[in-house]
Amino acid sequence: MRLNFFGGVIAVLAVAALIVAYSSLFTIYQTQQALVLRLGSPLPPITEPGLHVKAPFIDTVVYIDKRILDLEAPAQEVIASDQKRLVVDAFARYRIQDSLRFYQTLGSIQAANSQLAILLSSALRRVLGEVTFTHVVRDQRADLMARIRGLVDGEATSYGIQVVDVRIRRADLPEQNSQAVYQRMQTERQREAAEFRAQGAQRGQEIRSRADREVTVLVAEATSQSEQIRGEGDATRNQIFADAFNKDADFFAFYRSMQAYETGLKHNDTRFLLKPDTSFFRYFNDPSGKSRSSPATPPAAQAAPVR
Repeated sequence: MRLNFFGGVIAVLAVAALIVAYSSLFTIYQTQQALVLRLGSPLPPITEPGLHVKAPFIDTVVYIDKRILDLEAPAQEVIASDQKRLVVDAFARYRIQDSLRFYQTLGSIQAANSQLAILLSSALRRVLGEVTFTHVVRDQRADLMARIRGLVDGEATSYGIQVVDVRIRRADLPEQNSQAVYQRMQTERQREAAEFRAQGAQRGQEIRSRADREVTVLVAEATSQSEQIRGEGDATRNQIFADAFNKDADFFAFYRSMQAYETGLKHNDTRFLLKPDTSFFRYFNDPSGKSRSSPATPPAAQAAPVR
């Protein structure tokens, strides 16, 4: 009976010892740091990973993440120095550097994110409000992010937080402003296109007018030259006829009469009503072309050709 009692007491003491030992030990992982609270008062932080000891039932361990944490700030509107509204979407990366101060001022990651979001929003408005839209979007973006990180880090130090990086994910005009800008850009491009087309049409008209003028000049010169050549040819022909007539007037008269016969006496029933002794048929009466004398007849007796 007594042995059973002592055995029970020993078992109870062993269980109590195990509970006390379990309560006295705690583990810190590589990604953590810890604060030991003794009756609510924090002791110096523990940053080394491994197995550590605390006072059972008196000390409480608060684990704090020591990795780099993310802060996703909501998009907000910022007015640049050129009075243009920007929708800025930014994020930050931070770590808890002083766990004791962090616990005393903020106490949790949620509170830290909320406070850092306020600081980041204030820094964005302060820095971006001093520059123009072009500087934010293109020219000084890296420098602006560095300035914003410096401001946020300087204010976050009082909370035991170190801001590692701040990035502007997107900086753009509001939707309604973007549509107006796109419309204005489209109108400007259409105006430039119309101007280019007008310049091209003007240039084309100038080229066509110059070509038409050159064609007119060339045609006029060619016509003048051809008329000149034709006149020279006619003059040469007349000179040849005159020279031929002067060489043998009888033969030339005979030749011209033969041409007149060939032209006038066609096979299409051409009829002439003439006097037999007219000079037109002088080569019919006499091969030499000498007409016989005949009494003069009044002009009314001569007949015209009838077709």
